Amino acid sequence: MKSYLNYWLRMIRCAIVGPPIFYIWNSLLTFLFLTGVVAYIYQFQNGLIVTNLTDQVSWGAYIANFTFLVGVAAAAVLLVFPTYVLHRDDVKDVVLLGELMAFTAITMCLMFILVDLGRPDRFTHVMPVLGRLNFPRSVLAWDVVVLNGYLFLNLHVPGYLLYMTYKGQKPNKWLYIPFVFVSIAWAVSIHTVTAFLYSGLGGRPYWNTAILAPRFLVSAFAGGPAILIIVFTLVTLFTKLKVRPQVFDMLKKIAMVFLPINMFLFGSEIYKEFYTDSVHTESMRYLFFGSHGHAMLQPYIWASIVMSFAAMAIFYIPKLRQNSKMLIFACVLAVLGIWIEKGMGLIIPGFIPTPLGDMVEYTPSVVEFFVCLGIWSFGALLFTILAKVAVAIQVGELRENS
Repeated sequence: MKSYLNYWLRMIRCAIVGPPIFYIWNSLLTFLFLTGVVAYIYQFQNGLIVTNLTDQVSWGAYIANFTFLVGVAAAAVLLVFPTYVLHRDDVKDVVLLGELMAFTAITMCLMFILVDLGRPDRFTHVMPVLGRLNFPRSVLAWDVVVLNGYLFLNLHVPGYLLYMTYKGQKPNKWLYIPFVFVSIAWAVSIHTVTAFLYSGLGGRPYWNTAILAPRFLVSAFAGGPAILIIVFTLVTLFTKLKVRPQVFDMLKKIAMVFLPINMFLFGSEIYKEFYTDSVHTESMRYLFFGSHGHAMLQPYIWASIVMSFAAMAIFYIPKLRQNSKMLIFACVLAVLGIWIEKGMGLIIPGFIPTPLGDMVEYTPSVVEFFVCLGIWSFGALLFTILAKVAVAIQVGELRENS
C-alpha cells in the first residue's frame, strides 16, 4: 500500500513539475479552461436560452464536437492493432500515448454531453438504480454503454502497463491482452453506435443513410493519423521519447488510403441527394448553396472540401509529405476539413429545414464558443499531463528504484 501511494505521489509531482515552457503552456490551458467554466456557470444559471439552440435546432456546437471526438477516440485502434496483432515493436513505443489520447477524447465527449444536457443531474436519468438506462431497447443506452466501456478500457490498459513498467516488473498478459482485443472491436462500436443514433431518426432524412456508419469510421481513420502525426511530432520535439520514422511512415500511408475514401463516400452522399432532386434534398442544398436567404454553413463546407483536397495533394506528392512543415500543414488541413464536414456540416443541416418545412438557422453563441474552448483546453491539459507522466515512465526517468 505504501509503495502504491508513493507511486501516485511521484506521478503527481512529475505531472506538475517541468521546464518553463511546460508552465507557460499549462497556465494558458488552465486560463482558457477556467474561462469555459465561467461561461458554463452562466449557462447553468440562465439555462440553455443563452445558447442559440432552439426547439427547431436542438443539437449544435456541443454535439458537433462530441461527434468529431468520438472519431478521435476510435483512431487509437490504428496504433493498438499494429502493436498487439501485427507485433510491430516500432509502434509499441507510442501505443500507450494513443490509448491515453483515446481516454482524453472520451472524457471530452462526456463533458460535451454534460454541457448539452443543460443540467448535470440529467446524467442520472440513464444511470442504473438512479434512473432507467432502458438497455438494450434504446440506441442512446447503447451509446452510453459503449462510450463508458471504452473509457474504462483505455484507462485500464495503459494504467496497468505503466504501473508495471514503473515497478520494473513484467506485466501479466492475462491482465491486459484480453482487454486490448476487446478494445479493438469496441473502437469500431463507439462510432458505429453513434452513427446509428443519427441514422435511426426517421424524421431527419438528411441522416437516413446506410453509409453513415462507414462514413464515420472512415473519417476517423482519415483524421486520426493526422492528429497522431501532430501529437507525435510535438512529443519528439519536447520530450526524450523519440518517435521512430517508421511510425510516421505508417500513419502517412493510412491517411493516404482513408482520406480519398472519406471524400468518395461524402461525394456519394452528395450525388444521391442532388441527382434524385427530391424534397429531402433541401438540407444538402442549404449546406452547399444556402436556402431561402439562409447560407451560414455554405462557406464552411466549401472550405472543408478545399482543405481536404489540399491535404490529399500534400500527402500524395512525395517531396511535400517528406517536408516536416508541409506534412504538419497537411495534417492541420485534414483535421479542420474533417471537423467541419463531420461536425457542423453533418449535425446542423439535419435540422434544417424542420419536418414542418420551417427554416430556422443556427449559429453558435458566444457562450457556446467559450464553453467549447474550455473543454478543448481541458482535454489538451489532461493529455499533456498524462503524456508527460507516461513518457517519463517509458524512458526510465520515473521508476520505483530511481
